[in-house]
Amino acid sequence: MPDDLLLRLRNFQDDYFPHHQQRFQDLVAQGQHPKTLFIGCSDSRLVPYLLTGAAPGELFLVRNVGAFVPPYDQSHGLHGTMAAIEFAVLSLQVEHIIVCGHSHCGAIRTAYEGAPDEAVALKAWLKLADEALLPVQPTREALHRTEQRVVVLQLERLMDYPMVRRAVEAGRLALHGWHYVIENGEVHVFDAEHGEFLPASRASHSGTGPYVPYVEHDGQILEI
Repeated sequence: MPDDLLLRLRNFQDDYFPHHQQRFQDLVAQGQHPKTLFIGCSDSRLVPYLLTGAAPGELFLVRNVGAFVPPYDQSHGLHGTMAAIEFAVLSLQVEHIIVCGHSHCGAIRTAYEGAPDEAVALKAWLKLADEALLPVQPTREALHRTEQRVVVLQLERLMDYPMVRRAVEAGRLALHGWHYVIENGEVHVFDAEHGEFLPASRASHSGTGPYVPYVEHDGQILEI
């Protein structure tokens, strides 16, 4: 039986790497300076580099079940996601944070239907979605709405991180909420001003999270 993973490793080293060797060497010599923290669901159908067209060194990635952001008050314990957010904002000084959920999310469905008894950590983790759940049966429409509600909830939680709020209010950092619809290949971006998700094909921006200053046409910044 062929070892598919070994073949992929060899293909990377023999085919891809030689064409991009200088890029990787520069990233070692100069260090990483990504401008974007991408918090995405672990779902295998969500591929951040495909969605954003990013090259190596351009995205600082966090993947977890549901693309959740734990509360800063540590009421749900310490998590690697918290550490990644702190590192991205304080050390890397990223300019964008994207929270990306997606359609047909297994985490959201499981939050409604319940996880297996043996999945102790998963049960505790999915409680992070409780505030976004609807008091209805998990129909397709309810799941779709909840997926988007969960994204907005994570943006709100991000604003509870002091270093995030400070950077956002200073205009150094922008928050973006995305909902990737797998079946049609389109990302819907959250427009905080209008309180809705808009298809990227019709949106005028890549999404704005809570408390981003509103900029008038003459450049005047108005705090909202």
